[in-house]
Amino acid sequence: MQFQLAEINIATFRVPMSDPVNAGFIAQLDRVNALAESAPGFVWRLTGEGNNALNIRAFDNPNIAINMSTWKDVDVLMRFVYRSEAHREIMRRRKEWFDRMEFHLALWWVPAGHRPTIAEGKARLDMLSRVGPSPDAFLFNKPFPAPTADDGLEHDRVFAD
Repeated sequence: MQFQLAEINIATFRVPMSDPVNAGFIAQLDRVNALAESAPGFVWRLTGEGNNALNIRAFDNPNIAINMSTWKDVDVLMRFVYRSEAHREIMRRRKEWFDRMEFHLALWWVPAGHRPTIAEGKARLDMLSRVGPSPDAFLFNKPFPAPTADDGLEHDRVFAD
């Protein structure tokens, strides 16, 4: 069995999403999403009614934006996140739009072709906040290798819908 890297990241807008102060972020979404989709190793991303996920309400707080995607591996996602100039520009300006959050990102391995659900992503964020990095939920700075066929993904049954 082959595996791909799943990621969830969330951000809380400082002011309501529709506030004009967020226009600079929202205006860049289509371009950055297109760059992600054309990046080597990109597999899938969560979208809502438009070409992004801003209309998806995954949390009680309507100002929390969610992003989820799957990639070939950690290296290709890191390359996009930290070496893509368009994405780096958004990251440099994130304090203009978003509050600081302690747990905003979780990474984990899924069987190739699996599309993680929002519930699965939220469970990974929760696990990371409760127990720290593990093979079930980790960070770029504390990655875990993809499982081997012998490892199986026993822990994924816990998160299945």
